[in-house]
Amino acid sequence: MKRVVVTGMAGITSLGNDWASIEAAFRANRSGIRRMDEWDRFSELNTRLAGPIDDFGVPKHWTRKQLRSMGRVSRLAVAAAERALEDAGLLGDPCIQDGRMGVACGSSTGSTDEIKTFGNMLLNSVADGLNANSYVRMMPHTTAANISIFFGLTGRLIPTSSACTSGSQGIGYAYEAIKFGRLPLMLAGGAEELCPTEAMVFDALYATSLKNDAPHSTPRPYDNGRDGLVIGEGGGMLVLEELEHALARGARIHAEIVGFGSNADGAHITKPEQLTMRGAMQLALDDAGLSPDSIGYVNGHGTATEQGDIAETLATAELFGSRMPISSQKSFLGHTLGACGALESWFSIEMMNRDTYIHTLNLDEVDPRCGELDYLRGEVRQMHHDYVMNNNFAFGGVNTSLIFRRWA
Repeated sequence: MKRVVVTGMAGITSLGNDWASIEAAFRANRSGIRRMDEWDRFSELNTRLAGPIDDFGVPKHWTRKQLRSMGRVSRLAVAAAERALEDAGLLGDPCIQDGRMGVACGSSTGSTDEIKTFGNMLLNSVADGLNANSYVRMMPHTTAANISIFFGLTGRLIPTSSACTSGSQGIGYAYEAIKFGRLPLMLAGGAEELCPTEAMVFDALYATSLKNDAPHSTPRPYDNGRDGLVIGEGGGMLVLEELEHALARGARIHAEIVGFGSNADGAHITKPEQLTMRGAMQLALDDAGLSPDSIGYVNGHGTATEQGDIAETLATAELFGSRMPISSQKSFLGHTLGACGALESWFSIEMMNRDTYIHTLNLDEVDPRCGELDYLRGEVRQMHHDYVMNNNFAFGGVNTSLIFRRWA
């Protein structure tokens, strides 16, 4: 078995595109959520809240030819991948194009502008706006394919279009590809572009926050006064590398991935299951060869939905006990869906390396139905831990758990 380390990390978020900016916002309790006045035209959409990236622009060195196949979700993914490769010292290195590097990445869906254009064809029998790249921009594996093509990656390509676990499955499957010796380098993560249709998905389930006139007061993961989730957007990517390969080139190592667990509820398409959530965490522990008391912090999925918060925290408490610190950065950014697993993995590693753990924003009173845990709230906390866990859970009953180890 090969050991797998993280040598590059990057992300694009509504609070900034580098850890210094994002951490400063976390420390200042600054939320990335705002009222979406442009959604007022959707009369049957109840929520008006989201966490958009208002300042994302295409890098000047990207060509028109490169951009043709990329909708916004792919642009977010490729931008995060480019920053991660630069962080790893691999941007432009010939070794990423000779078959040694692959990509595992996903999103909940492709770019919705193209879906709208195809829908117009079906509804009105006209193909206005359709061209040779329309499908490529909307296909479920558009992020993974565009990353591979943009950087000339010829290793394996693993699409992970699994809603809220797209990013964490991308990291987990990339970790396994390296661990079992298939190739030494992988780009792994996920992305999501903001679309009112995604807000409508949760609106139809009565799962969105309706605090439309108080956007910075929501979402409220684990809080007794929460009223639902808020959609966000972003992109996050990690460079994973086989340890000996990283050491041979003198790479800076951020952390080691030591455990990955993934399973399915096999019960209900949207209702989370406590038993299998716990099972995914146990699979990650088994993969890492660790006992529960080795983990110092859990980065929770924390969507601020009633069923999700309760099931997740009960599962976590049952496995780790009440001493376990837990928090959710979705309280600052909203639920970035396909990006959240990658962004939260990045955040987990940064927090572990700096001994500074971010609290859950807007968590004033823990819901008594949630599991008994050490909820981080109010302000950041200084702690020293050698292992952290990041959990994500998705529609379809998909559960994932990742364990990162401090690199000494």
